[in-house]
Amino acid sequence: MSAKRTERLLTLVMLLLSTRQGWTKEDLFREIEQYEQAPTPAAREKLFDRDKATLREQGIPLESFTEDPLFDNDNASIRYRINADDYRLPGMSFTAAESAALTIAAGMWEEASLGAAASRALRKLQGRGVGTETVSPSPINARIQTNEPFWDALWQATTGRRVVRFGYRAASTGEERERRVQPWGMGSRFGHWYLVGFDLDREAERWFRLTRMTTPPATLRGTYSVPAGFSMSTSLATLKAENPNRRATVAIRTGTCQLLRARPGARSTLHGDGWDILTFPYSNEATAAGVIASFGSNAEALSPEPLVAEVRRLLTGAARALRDTPPSFFLEGNYTAQPASRPTASTEDRVLRLLDLVPYLLNNPGVEVAEAARAFSITPAQLIKDVELLFVSGPRFYPDGLIDIELDDGRIYISDPQSLGDPIRFGLDEVCALLVGLDTLINLPGLPDHSAVRSAREKLRAGAGEAGGMNDSIATRITEDEVAPVLAAVRAGIEQRRQLHLRYVVPARDEVTERFVEPLSAFLHEDAWYLDAWCHSAGGRRNFRLDRIQRVELTELPSTQKAETPSVIFDRSVADHKVVLILNPSVQWIAQSYAAERTAKTDDGRLVAEISVGTTAWLPGLVASLGGECSVASPQKEREHALSFIDAALTVRAPRTAT
Repeated sequence: MSAKRTERLLTLVMLLLSTRQGWTKEDLFREIEQYEQAPTPAAREKLFDRDKATLREQGIPLESFTEDPLFDNDNASIRYRINADDYRLPGMSFTAAESAALTIAAGMWEEASLGAAASRALRKLQGRGVGTETVSPSPINARIQTNEPFWDALWQATTGRRVVRFGYRAASTGEERERRVQPWGMGSRFGHWYLVGFDLDREAERWFRLTRMTTPPATLRGTYSVPAGFSMSTSLATLKAENPNRRATVAIRTGTCQLLRARPGARSTLHGDGWDILTFPYSNEATAAGVIASFGSNAEALSPEPLVAEVRRLLTGAARALRDTPPSFFLEGNYTAQPASRPTASTEDRVLRLLDLVPYLLNNPGVEVAEAARAFSITPAQLIKDVELLFVSGPRFYPDGLIDIELDDGRIYISDPQSLGDPIRFGLDEVCALLVGLDTLINLPGLPDHSAVRSAREKLRAGAGEAGGMNDSIATRITEDEVAPVLAAVRAGIEQRRQLHLRYVVPARDEVTERFVEPLSAFLHEDAWYLDAWCHSAGGRRNFRLDRIQRVELTELPSTQKAETPSVIFDRSVADHKVVLILNPSVQWIAQSYAAERTAKTDDGRLVAEISVGTTAWLPGLVASLGGECSVASPQKEREHALSFIDAALTVRAPRTAT
């Protein structure tokens, strides 16, 4: 990240905004010292051409024109400027309710690839009257995830209208082939992101799940147009879950395997001798086999044969991994999950940040360095460098053209912003992030009044200009019909301060429980919704997965508990068992989900993770379901217990037919 280049680009923007008459190249070369210092005229021209391209790529409306049409091909007569009306974000006003909706919408991207764009858009709107100080945390905490492979590259190709080529493994055949696609849009549903576009080889519209892409997408030459009227939101609504076109037959011990019994379409028949025969529909062999394997000797797959073989493969692989001698390792440090691929900080990023910083400082006179640094997600030291760079940027021969900025006793004051006092118009990523967040908020169940969200969306689309139309290129759907009624009841309980009566499946104990809870919040974690509540049965705060709630009833009993701390998926304070796991690359998400305390890498690329848990009852089932991708290194008794659990599953012989 070159400070000199950043200063040059910032000065160029200031000059091009300063007059409607524009500047010739020669004028700009004289005013900007770094152009004049170029070693040759050709180098100077190349530098200027690159800077023009950079500004345009960042959405800055740099235009060239000539006042004499007889000499429109004469480079010496061409003038350059930035039209202030096209550069500045239009004036917009929002009510308190609309401001709250926009703030919540931006927060949905906090952990995702468009998170920085959403934050930047919100900062711009703060200069147009959007306040975040009084926004209360939402009881329904939704987060959009973009941690699947190649998300950033495919989004850039989609918004840039670039053809891409990638390897893809078909779901139906498992065959891997190269695909060439014109991306039309990207959408998330059923826990996965999809690319929708025109398949050039098959000459038809196709869907591609990102997790099935086997090679990074390569951008090809050429551009294209998206069909008129295409809407990713509409297209996403037509996507169906995998059709459960097969039916499993499983022998299960009476009174066990509650999650299997609760599956949609499951039917059980009492056999006798302590066994039931259960049938249920399924679509994915590997997923169904993993669930069956997790119940150990309490379940045996009977048919169809491919499912039976897959369950045995998983159990055999898990047993083999547990019998293998654990690799040598040395645990150290805290585990930090690798974030989704993001572009590294660049000169372009810093220029945009500086253009945002000036109106921010103007609207927050005397703001403390630390507070401003938090607003821009940078360190205080970097913020001071940014302020110092603003101070020296500007034309060489016009001292009055410099920004008047002062750093005094840890506070920043700006009195003359020159031409940079207004926020720049929304970029494509920014407006898409906010609009998709608002659309997602509208689709959350149980929201009694959508009017503020809808009006905020319409105002935003109107103020975003052409960029607002690109919202049709991306959509998410984070709740499905199965969980929506439960989520709506949870929201009602939170907002009305009333207790809920739950019928809940506890997988670790393989039992169905009845309990009264005081709902505190609901949150989305890795595509599963959870209820954070005070449980009267447990006498403490607990999380409940919404898809494991078999029945929910809104009672007349009042809720008195309040959430003193944010919701967390894993509470280490109640975890008193330490377990060391060996994780193959495909399951290293376990380290993040269980907040691994120490980790190590083996020579063959596996991850060793030490986790703390409240109970280890679920551990053998997890190891069995993953077929050797996850193993237990220590304690030895847990390793032996898991192996005994899986050996029992491999030797169980349940009845074959119902009587």
